[in-house]
Amino acid sequence: MSLTGNVGRVAILDKAFLPAALNQRVACLRMKGHTVSKKYLFHLLNSDFFEQQCIHSSKGVAQKNMSTEWLKEYEIPLYSTDTQNHIIVTLDKLQSIIAHRKQQLEKLDELVKARFVEMFGDPETNPMGWDKRPLSRIITNANNGMARRGNDSDGYIVMRLIELQDGFIDYSNPNRITLTDIEKKRYRLLENDFLFARVNGNPENVGRCAVFYDIGEPVYHNDHIIRVHFNEAFLNGCFASSLFNSVYGKRQMRAQIKTSAGQYTINQEGIGAIQAILPPLSLQEQFATFVQQIDKSKVAVQKALDEAQLLFNSLMQEYFG
Repeated sequence: MSLTGNVGRVAILDKAFLPAALNQRVACLRMKGHTVSKKYLFHLLNSDFFEQQCIHSSKGVAQKNMSTEWLKEYEIPLYSTDTQNHIIVTLDKLQSIIAHRKQQLEKLDELVKARFVEMFGDPETNPMGWDKRPLSRIITNANNGMARRGNDSDGYIVMRLIELQDGFIDYSNPNRITLTDIEKKRYRLLENDFLFARVNGNPENVGRCAVFYDIGEPVYHNDHIIRVHFNEAFLNGCFASSLFNSVYGKRQMRAQIKTSAGQYTINQEGIGAIQAILPPLSLQEQFATFVQQIDKSKVAVQKALDEAQLLFNSLMQEYFG
């Protein structure tokens, strides 16, 4: 168990790694007798409730430290051996389902990437000889978002960096702000707008991007995001998303990133300098149709994953909360 840094992090030492030595940042827990199953204790110590207890009991400012004396005195719920075994089997099964669902999502993402290369080749070497142009020749308009911040439950969705992910937009916990008529006109996102992360303390997150699709209510964007619109006669948004989130696209982004005061940024000029391959639009749209079908499968898998995770969290609370 970790005593500093990620306080309370727990793992079971595999026999394959024995003998092993630990430093002062880690505590080794050994069981007395057979009253408590090692795997049961593992699940208990990985519960959110125990994690919060660890954090609350830890001392230190720059780095939290947990006392082994506190750990020795910590009281745990002690079920019968049969109940412990039932808890272990139930939680292990749910963890296996959750891991399987996550693997399914990864494989679906890999399928899209493989299909892209199959249809268009590696954009870096461009073996199919597609036309290649800087985005400045394809962008019809661009603007940064609004600088004002706020949080009004009755306001409009104003997209932040946290919602803009690689290839998709996460609406699970949107920020809302009451907007003026001028702000609504200037910063509203339109169907097939393309969004780029403009600034971040981590250069890997600068330039991450996704295409915007209408969700049935107005959505706006803040100034950490650059909105552009492509000439749709040349560039399909779904195809562009896969292109710019690929290794090639990220390499193009990194070449345009600037740094100042610990922040990494890309501006509209930098985005305009990015080179895009331009296969025939009909081929791009064929790829977009394929991605849409994969996305339907991902929605079903994600729903099953969310349900399994919700049940797991609920049972952890029931057993150990």
